[in-house]
Amino acid sequence: MNHPSPHASSDVLIIGAGHNGLVCAYYLAARGMKVTVVERRKMVGGAAVTEEFAPGFRNSTASYTVSLLNPRVIEDMRLYDHGLKVVLRKIDNFLPTLGPDYLLAGRNGLTRAGIARHSAADAEGYDAYVAALDSVVALLRAWLLRAPPNAGGGLADILSLLKLGNGVRHMSLEEQRTLLDFFTKSAADILDRYFTSDIVKALFGFDAVVGHYASPYAPGSAYVLLHHLFGEAAGVPGAWGHAIGGMGAITQAMAKACREKGVEIVLDAPVDEIIVERGRAAGATAGGRTYRAKAVAANVNPKLLFGELLPDGAVAPEIARRMAGWAAESATFRMNVALSNLPRFTSLPEPGDHLTAGIIIAPSLGYMDRAYTSARSEGWAREPIVEMLIPSTLDDTLAPPGAHVASLFCQHFPYRVEGGWETRVEEAADHIIDHVDRYAPGFKASVVGRLALSPWHLEQRFNLVGGDIFHGKMGLDQLFSARPMLGHADYRMPLPGLYLCGSGAHPGGGVTGAPGHNAAQAILADRRKLNRAA
Repeated sequence: MNHPSPHASSDVLIIGAGHNGLVCAYYLAARGMKVTVVERRKMVGGAAVTEEFAPGFRNSTASYTVSLLNPRVIEDMRLYDHGLKVVLRKIDNFLPTLGPDYLLAGRNGLTRAGIARHSAADAEGYDAYVAALDSVVALLRAWLLRAPPNAGGGLADILSLLKLGNGVRHMSLEEQRTLLDFFTKSAADILDRYFTSDIVKALFGFDAVVGHYASPYAPGSAYVLLHHLFGEAAGVPGAWGHAIGGMGAITQAMAKACREKGVEIVLDAPVDEIIVERGRAAGATAGGRTYRAKAVAANVNPKLLFGELLPDGAVAPEIARRMAGWAAESATFRMNVALSNLPRFTSLPEPGDHLTAGIIIAPSLGYMDRAYTSARSEGWAREPIVEMLIPSTLDDTLAPPGAHVASLFCQHFPYRVEGGWETRVEEAADHIIDHVDRYAPGFKASVVGRLALSPWHLEQRFNLVGGDIFHGKMGLDQLFSARPMLGHADYRMPLPGLYLCGSGAHPGGGVTGAPGHNAAQAILADRRKLNRAA
């Protein structure tokens, strides 16, 4: 019998060198802990990586834009000192149509001016909408870097609940009503209250379907919209940016920060099983070696953690059953395309700053709803929701001179499709390119290379269960104190010594670094308790 070779013991073993795993490792190592990170791929970064996908063309492979990465994480890890450079889009969003109409949105009054082109009343509605959002977003942002109140917890959770209640108490009655609306209503319910123009509603409604396999008319979709408003780029709240060199530049800078603090990062080491001894997590076997540790932090989807990495019987049967039902499907299809020239959109054909924007092909909430319903009935969206970014308009390191790369982030393409994604991925990719070509004639002819990743391919490549980019659906039953389950929202899993540090924990998905930061604080707090008890 072959026994895995041993590895020196660590204080903490982290599974997965995605951005949250690296953030967690950094904060632990910065406090003097010995940390080992094991990663199944041959590079760090998880889904935040930059890779060559066609000769001479590089781009972010999965995650593709910067906004939600928490400023405290950037500052504490000194990411800019470690090589990260973020530039802002010149325009945040561009919504084309099949005709001459379009909408531009961005900083310095551009969003309001763009809305006013369509409706003076909607411009006034925009002011009211922003005012309503401000108090709600401020309250939720305050909880990004702290654990939510834990159901059935102790004194710390009671104090946490009191803090939350105190924050709500300081809101006006109307602000409290707005908060309730955003947690219970659909995005359409909210947007219909403030706007009349289809394209204006679409500008804000897009955030409600990003990585969320649902209609903007579905109850709870308003919160998903909120989740995408927490961020900033290059110090500008609410702005969207691009990391020079692609999203891999973020995780490469994180890896440098970790190694500077003594973190050991082991690549090409997929985890077979977490070691459980005397009723607690004690390490893992990975890549033919045994890694022992006093604690284990998992930067993986909770369904993968409980369904595949823990040995049978490690947690109570009711926990195993519950996590087997963890909903994980974002119905996302991700493409990178190499372009011989920039696209020309019918509604705004001349090249300009709008090509640095997030180009959203989804001109109404009704369009988004039909994309969802047709995906449910026909296998995938007949007219998909597509966000196109052309990062080479801001970053000349990604493509040969005169050429460009584009990211296509597409909804709704379910994980299960008749015939299987192994045989149908190129058919879907053709469908998407043909659709974009309707809005930008000549786009199809300009494509000289591409990488198409269906939900199944995203799962195979990045270990994203169900192809879910958020490590679990951002529904009301899987958020805040219920992420990943009631009683364990504080990053401590129902097995002593086991922690969850990925996007399946609060506050959820996106390249934020918040789950990694918060899990590290839980581990450090537990270590302090152990030291005091010793």
